[in-house]
Amino acid sequence: MSTDTAIDTLTEGIDRVDISDNNTDTSEEVLEQTCAACGKQGTNLNMCNKCKSVTYCNAACKKKHRKKHKKACEKRVAELHEEQLFKDVEPDECPLCFQPMPFEAEATTFKSCCGKVICNGCLYGVNEEAFQRGKIQLCAFCRIPATSSLRETLKLEKKEMDKGNAVAIFTFGVYYSKGQHGLPQNWAKANELYLKAGEVGCARGYYNLGYSYNQGYGVEVDQKKARYYWELAAMNGHTSSRHNLGCLEDGNGNYDRAFKHFIIAAKAGNEISLDQVKRAVMNGFITKDEYARTLHAYHERRKEMKSDMRDKAKEMGYGQTSRR
Repeated sequence: MSTDTAIDTLTEGIDRVDISDNNTDTSEEVLEQTCAACGKQGTNLNMCNKCKSVTYCNAACKKKHRKKHKKACEKRVAELHEEQLFKDVEPDECPLCFQPMPFEAEATTFKSCCGKVICNGCLYGVNEEAFQRGKIQLCAFCRIPATSSLRETLKLEKKEMDKGNAVAIFTFGVYYSKGQHGLPQNWAKANELYLKAGEVGCARGYYNLGYSYNQGYGVEVDQKKARYYWELAAMNGHTSSRHNLGCLEDGNGNYDRAFKHFIIAAKAGNEISLDQVKRAVMNGFITKDEYARTLHAYHERRKEMKSDMRDKAKEMGYGQTSRR
């Protein structure tokens, strides 16, 4: 077959293919939904915004069915909450080395120039390279020269906070809680910023707010609210919050729930939670096999977080002025 004949044969096959926009696939039918109140069926009904398990054709049907649905709704909401609370959360990664972030907050640094949080190992590596080459220190992420004064740093942090950067908002919460850098000590303002930081993605904001309610910093002591905010932080991967939840459950005699929290936190690299898991196996609350799995996961996570550069950064005192 000649080249021209082969091309003609191919184009004839393409011409026979229907590529029109209105070529619809009717092999899959749209699933119909049923109103839980009146039984009416449809394809675009309103879902219960709490349990997400039943649908209604309108607000009137939802109101009519509310009393009958209330108990099942509350049960399902509680189940969804438990599923979310005890779900493993992947750790944050350093945006430069892509290793899991160190467990200790003081082993990371918030860069006011670009609004990024990087591990101190990367910070040390870039600074050491610049020093050896006789160059000025640059941000490890955005390569902007380091600020020359605290005033300049605070100005950049304020700019990031105004842009909605979660860590910058949290950082100013810490400044207000301690009355640092010319700001008055104001726990009400600190707690307000912690809440906002948590809402836009900083789990430590929820953690600190829970701690305020636990200790009565700027608010009345309220253990229910402390638990609530620690749960939000734990669901976002904050292992110290999860450890605190384990302690609360342990103190209330809810040992199964307590050790669920301790095991998840230990697997994420929390050493003091691992100590609680050791206590649990000694007292017969969990099996030796469960402890062995937890211990293995703990060492694997710690290994993932470890690097020579991070060790050197710690030796050199990077991160000694940490933010809780």
